[in-house]
Amino acid sequence: MNRRSLLGIFSSDLAVDLGTANTLVFASGKGIVVDEPSIVALNKKTGQVEGVGKDAKDMLGRTPGYMVAIQPLRDGVIADFDAAEEMLHSFLQKAHKRKRLVHPRIVIGVPSETTDVEKRAVLDAAYRAKASEVHLVDQAMVAAIGAGLPVTEATGNMVVDIGGGTTDIAVISLAGIVYSRSVRAAGNLMDAQIIEHLKRKHDLVIGERTAEAIKMEVGSAYPVDQPLRMEVKGRDAIAGIPKTVTVVDSEIRQALSGCLSTIIQAIRVALECTPPELSADISERGIVLTGGGSLLKNLDKRIRTETNLPVSLAEDPLTSVVMGTAKMLDDFRLLRKISVHGPN
Repeated sequence: MNRRSLLGIFSSDLAVDLGTANTLVFASGKGIVVDEPSIVALNKKTGQVEGVGKDAKDMLGRTPGYMVAIQPLRDGVIADFDAAEEMLHSFLQKAHKRKRLVHPRIVIGVPSETTDVEKRAVLDAAYRAKASEVHLVDQAMVAAIGAGLPVTEATGNMVVDIGGGTTDIAVISLAGIVYSRSVRAAGNLMDAQIIEHLKRKHDLVIGERTAEAIKMEVGSAYPVDQPLRMEVKGRDAIAGIPKTVTVVDSEIRQALSGCLSTIIQAIRVALECTPPELSADISERGIVLTGGGSLLKNLDKRIRTETNLPVSLAEDPLTSVVMGTAKMLDDFRLLRKISVHGPN
């Protein structure tokens, strides 16, 4: 039996989209078994982890002073090694229903401009979380595979994966990356710009969860058909008491303009760096958007207007990376081609 079929039959094999905002885990033969926020709640008094994922997110902004909610990943890479290891271990255990003797093979997607040191941190965290073998793959490449693009054909495919910490842009042909770029402008930066805007314009202090709700409800990248309004509750920055203000779509669009300009400029640079033959393919086939950030209202319209190219949204933008990574569990030959780091 060859190695490719061996990799596919082990039911403990896992594909992981280790995201700044959310982590998804796909188990062979079972589908997506974990879809949780990338957050760890730590008790500073005892040094013990009190919650991981959804449990930890529910504590965000509502915990006693000695309980801190840590996001182990920043800008798509590990910022807190111990917390990342705890989180990964917890999610792998959940994926295998707490079976202690399981040592899975794991394929993990990482941003395209991840340094060797950052890759090593991901590998070490996975091995210390009891993985038997770890492969790292480029997030933009697996996002394209998960979005159903014909990456192995001799045609140009362009994917823009807008996650929580990074936006990964890639031009792919013949299962290879012709051009890739990762910019640290994505969903989390959008939230931060909304927080900053409300503090500056309305003297209102809000948390990350409220900012995310504003982005989803009234956020947009291009003017919307019907004006949108939302009541926002927070704390008065001057008086320190609870306060409610109403925000509208146009001001939130303005607040997001810096982040969106960075993403669009990166797309323009990618198009300029693409060989002419592949540019012709992209002109015909267009750009495919994936990732949670691509769900911002009218983002496809804005990119279409700025690039004069067709723009489409992946069928399920939130799962493109993990589903593309999952396909590697059954196709060892393709995994070997696109892996950016194999097992030790």
